[in-house]
Amino acid sequence: MNYMLLPLRRYGEFRGRSRRKEYWMFILFQFLLYVGLVGLMALFGGGLVALTDPTAVAAAGVGAGIIGLLYLVVVLGLIIPSIAVGVRRLHDTDRTGWWLLAPAVPYLLMLAAIAVIVGAPDTAVAGGLFIGLMSLIAFGLGITVFVFMLLDGTRGPNRFGPDPKQSAEHLGDVFA
Repeated sequence: MNYMLLPLRRYGEFRGRSRRKEYWMFILFQFLLYVGLVGLMALFGGGLVALTDPTAVAAAGVGAGIIGLLYLVVVLGLIIPSIAVGVRRLHDTDRTGWWLLAPAVPYLLMLAAIAVIVGAPDTAVAGGLFIGLMSLIAFGLGITVFVFMLLDGTRGPNRFGPDPKQSAEHLGDVFA
């Protein structure tokens, strides 16, 4: 549980390194939280179908709306720690945190291509091919970043700081 909440304690900390365990436990924490909130929304929203009383339908709708707003607040609140732990995880593999943005670059190029296609419809075929190519590149970069998150961190200190795994292993010596 400690590793699930550690990125929240290190909320906007983009320096340093994070172990795989910290990153993936935080991903699991977010997944469980989102599944729980979506389940609550489905529970409230699903009840709307069975209700015939307009007052009960309105009350269930308000309840589902409140859960939906809570979901939005949680998503917005977890953006910064998610990015921060991702950057620190990349630092642990001795890579710059800018790799997190790599899959987004082809999408920006696709937007530019769409703007050109809208302005000049005769370029639609070439633009479509370019958009398809950018989609494949974005997918490949996404897989690359995913693999980086799966890799073990560099042993010992690197340019981003000391080895967090080594620090955790010697923590028991301090309290022995």
